[in-house]
Amino acid sequence: MEIRIRSAGHDFEGLSFVSKVPFVILDLIKISEVTVDAKAKTAWVGAGAILGAIYYRITEKSPTLGFPARFCPTVGAGGHISGGGYGPLMPKYGLAADNVIDARIVDVKGRILDRKSMGEDLFWAIRGCGGASFGVIVAWKLQLVDVPERVTVFTIHRTLQQNATILIHRWQYLAPRFDKYLLIYVQAGRTSYLTGREDYSRRNITLGATFSLVVSNARKFS
Repeated sequence: MEIRIRSAGHDFEGLSFVSKVPFVILDLIKISEVTVDAKAKTAWVGAGAILGAIYYRITEKSPTLGFPARFCPTVGAGGHISGGGYGPLMPKYGLAADNVIDARIVDVKGRILDRKSMGEDLFWAIRGCGGASFGVIVAWKLQLVDVPERVTVFTIHRTLQQNATILIHRWQYLAPRFDKYLLIYVQAGRTSYLTGREDYSRRNITLGATFSLVVSNARKFS
């Protein structure tokens, strides 16, 4: 019998809800409380919280604080952070896991451990190596980061016929040289999916790419 740990959000690989052997799902969706301390620039986040809820609670407390994680609001915090967690603030602040300063994990003996009691080796491992590999993570303490009140974002779509392949090729060379306040995010796939106008009745699938520019300090480029 295996245990699959689900932290409320969607799962690209389906590892939290499928198995080749009999299994049970430990669903953390109810452990979703988000407590923000704007003065200390920290937040305790339940593993069942989704990223959209975390962003909302942070903004309630301060419009100039944020957390460097994914765009998509329906991603679950537990899996996202324990897998590393990339997002638009990554060039400046690193991965979501880089901004975790404490955690609570239930080990195989049923003990609830924090960073001090679990030790630095385990604390290092759960931030990027997959939380379910070492126990059940029930909460994260996040270090919040400074952000401007306004962030500039714009997106363009290009099909293969519009030289999307050439643009991606050039992006691969330029992306490592960008300023830390600038991110160009590329997503490749069916153009109907990328633009949000999916039509499953179409037999001819058009491939392309979406290029999203995020500027987290507009004054720097003004």
